[in-house]
Amino acid sequence: MVASFATTMKLTTPNRITRSFTQRLVAAPSRVFPLLCPVREVDWIEGWDPTLVLSSSGVAEPDCVFVTSAAPIDAVWIITRHEPEAGFIEMVKISPTVTACKLRIQLSAAPGGCEAVVTYSHTSLGPAGDAFVAAFTEEHYQSFMRDWEARLNHYLRTGTTLRDSLR
Repeated sequence: MVASFATTMKLTTPNRITRSFTQRLVAAPSRVFPLLCPVREVDWIEGWDPTLVLSSSGVAEPDCVFVTSAAPIDAVWIITRHEPEAGFIEMVKISPTVTACKLRIQLSAAPGGCEAVVTYSHTSLGPAGDAFVAAFTEEHYQSFMRDWEARLNHYLRTGTTLRDSLR
């Protein structure tokens, strides 16, 4: 006899949005990749401040878990793939009752540095997630990615954080 769980399970079509953007960065993938890390991002993203990082090495690695402050509840991130030689990293971010997100970054060499294809895929987990997905427009994403690109390039050129007051 096979037990039926259909009466306790809610199965619905996901409310999901996926966006990709290609950043042009001024350094080789080998220099950029270590900066794609919850600890190292403090160096180049003003205000980045994970509240907890669980890492055997002290930096990004497979199965590294970190927590970031968010409303209405903190977000939990897990690095699911970490491939420095391939210039590839994948993370899953869970914002309970809001969204489940997959972030993929693929670096590749390019003239003058490298390109980073950054892909976010957000799946709603409820009404707050529905609102988030609706607001995750192409215009919003392009602005977010250009800001990230500017901050990373500033750090790669100067070794300092681009402050909002200097923008």
